[in-house]
Amino acid sequence: MIFANIEYLFLLILLIPYIIWYVMKRKKTEPTLQVSTTRMYMKAPKSWKIYLLHAPFVLRTVAIIMVILILARPQTTDNWQNTEIEGIDIMLAVDVSTSMLAEDLKPNRLEAAKQVASEFINGRPNDNIGITLFAGETFTQCPLTTDQAVLVNLLREVQSGMIEDGTAIGLGLANAVNRLKDSPAKSKVVILLTDGVNNRGSIAPVTAAELAKTYGIRVYTIGVGTYGEAPYPVQTPFGIQLQNVPVEIDEAVLKQIASVTGGQYFRATDNDKLQQIYNEIDQLEKSKVEVKHFSKREEQYFWFGLVGMLLLVTEALLRYTLLRKIP
Repeated sequence: MIFANIEYLFLLILLIPYIIWYVMKRKKTEPTLQVSTTRMYMKAPKSWKIYLLHAPFVLRTVAIIMVILILARPQTTDNWQNTEIEGIDIMLAVDVSTSMLAEDLKPNRLEAAKQVASEFINGRPNDNIGITLFAGETFTQCPLTTDQAVLVNLLREVQSGMIEDGTAIGLGLANAVNRLKDSPAKSKVVILLTDGVNNRGSIAPVTAAELAKTYGIRVYTIGVGTYGEAPYPVQTPFGIQLQNVPVEIDEAVLKQIASVTGGQYFRATDNDKLQQIYNEIDQLEKSKVEVKHFSKREEQYFWFGLVGMLLLVTEALLRYTLLRKIP
């Protein structure tokens, strides 16, 4: 319960001098009948009216308190809120070509990407997220869904060599765009991760980017790999050995894709940098949450008024009946 005019509660302080006045008045009251001694009345039974002697004063004091509370306007409040969440549709386009097995990221590029992407998925419970894989060809590992457990499990199953080797960036992006183009979401995003140069596929990366722009889809591109050379596992007569191979990432094309679609290009040279990139994208693409607060107040002075009225009536009945004074 709250009070709309809480300043009126300060009037309760005035009851202190009122109570003092009453006490002092009772002390100065002169008896209407004087006797030489009261010894003869000491063992006389006391009337029950003695216990009601101060009742009128108490009743009137409580009635005054009720009046002050009514002036302060007691109210009850009922608060509630409606939350509307506008999620984002996100497709993760991941390169699964054999070059993703390079170990400049630990344990390798693909496993590092899977780990960071899993954390990204778990941090966005209100978004529709899907997974597209590409190498020499492309296919959809998981369509758009809000089921994070399914997404993470399907992402965990991703392995290099699942499809024909190569790097068809244009096909991978076009497939992701195809999954998003009919979405009613106001915000649609593709996060494309690759470590190579487009060398396969019938769709050029820039053409796929123009297609994404047509449907209002932003594309964030990530080039994963260190600068210079990276250790890559190679099968030899003596087993699998690591050999340094040149790192070739078509940064110009990736930057152009991001620029055309209104996204950004990032370069991940190690695990920490890759984590930072996904964190930055997470901050750039926030779900819209609209919270509307509602409040309803009801006046509660009726019961205070009723109690005050009953107290005044009771006081009057006592004063003019049982406790009536003889002039």
